[in-house]
Amino acid sequence: MSKYGMTRDEALGLLQEYLQNPNLYKHCLASEAVLRALARELGEDEEKWGLAGLLHDLDAESQPDLATHTTETVRVLSERGVDPEIIEAIRLHNEEAHDDKRSTRFHHALAAGETITGLVIATALVYPDKKLASVKPKSVRKRFKEKAFARGANREIIRECEQLGLEVPRFCDLALAAMQEIADDLDL
Repeated sequence: MSKYGMTRDEALGLLQEYLQNPNLYKHCLASEAVLRALARELGEDEEKWGLAGLLHDLDAESQPDLATHTTETVRVLSERGVDPEIIEAIRLHNEEAHDDKRSTRFHHALAAGETITGLVIATALVYPDKKLASVKPKSVRKRFKEKAFARGANREIIRECEQLGLEVPRFCDLALAAMQEIADDLDL
């Protein structure tokens, strides 16, 4: 048993139970990789941050409406005794469903980390081979500046990396490197 109330293997099993869409499952894996890399970079707890990245969209299929997204995840993880700080970071990665706002490094890390995965994947998909290995860090940084590119990757949320003391270019590089490490798991 993890000190956070759930092991990574248990979290993966839960994701497989709740998510049918393989792309959403891969998004959770990518988010975990980025959060673990952020934790290493910032001297934070890699296991804790990784679990938050892995589990943050557990209810994305059952609660696709942003007005309710995360509510089912909070219930499920609370019932299973998952660390309250992980649950709170997950809850607040979707501020739209709640009255309170992100306020801690952990909250900002999860929101920025899960959002940048879409930008990195979109960047890879415009390459002829559609492989993360082909993506250069400067490409992700360039695409970040193109507002029309990957519109779903909210630049303001990605900019929350600055709340962690990371400039956007460094964050882009870190996210790309983290996702390249698990490219096989992402089929990219």
